[in-house]
Amino acid sequence: MSTAQQIPLVSYLHLTPSPHLVANECTSCGARFFDRRNACAGCFQTEFRPVDIPTTGVLKAFTIVAFAAPGVPVPFVAGIVDCGGTSVRGNVINTDPTPEKVSLGMKLRLATYSLGTDDEGVEAIGFGFEPA
Repeated sequence: MSTAQQIPLVSYLHLTPSPHLVANECTSCGARFFDRRNACAGCFQTEFRPVDIPTTGVLKAFTIVAFAAPGVPVPFVAGIVDCGGTSVRGNVINTDPTPEKVSLGMKLRLATYSLGTDDEGVEAIGFGFEPA
């Protein structure tokens, strides 16, 4: 009997021991980046260390997207979440994408969801933020 495998959609989403994001932090100035860097955009130094990002945060900016590429369901909420001082771009999920349900300053928590499973049983996992 085979065990289902899950893989994160992006390299900075870690699924174990519990879902969380990991940023690359510049050892010189403390700037944080989620993608791979050859040098820091802030101070140009080249050494980084991995740091776990808090799984809760506050919505600092958002837009309700009404038009998207074919096949992308709309409307949805694209946001910027302040997670303990680190800005994270992610969709606000598991709530109605309306101004009555989404507002600046709302408290959010990291949430994962399935993006689908391939023919070998490997499930892709994405992330967003849901009301806390």
